[in-house]
Amino acid sequence: MAITVTWSVEDMTRDSATGGVKTIYWQCVAMDDTHNDCVATEGGKYKCEPDASADSFIAYDDLTEAVVLEWVKASEDVDADAIEANRTAKVEAQVARKTSDASGTPWAQEVVQPEFSTPDPE
Repeated sequence: MAITVTWSVEDMTRDSATGGVKTIYWQCVAMDDTHNDCVATEGGKYKCEPDASADSFIAYDDLTEAVVLEWVKASEDVDADAIEANRTAKVEAQVARKTSDASGTPWAQEVVQPEFSTPDPE
């Protein structure tokens, strides 16, 4: 069992005149690689204050998802480590429940299908 955590940017709003990003809508998804139905998701939004005159300004057309996610994870409003730990723990709990439960009855016998053979031609 391995849990994969994936961050993504779902959408952004920007100032049309400057290309400065104003709001980033992000998502963090944790998923077990063996049990694909064991998933935990968290999302949110991060508000930016773009300054087109700053040396560090990156225009909208020059952005990559990796850069935008760096902004999100570096913000004081988002504790990326805590989010990842929480989502991972939720998936681990789902897998534990799924793998610790079984169904059936101990007295049920397995149904055995009769074997058919072809008669010997004489």
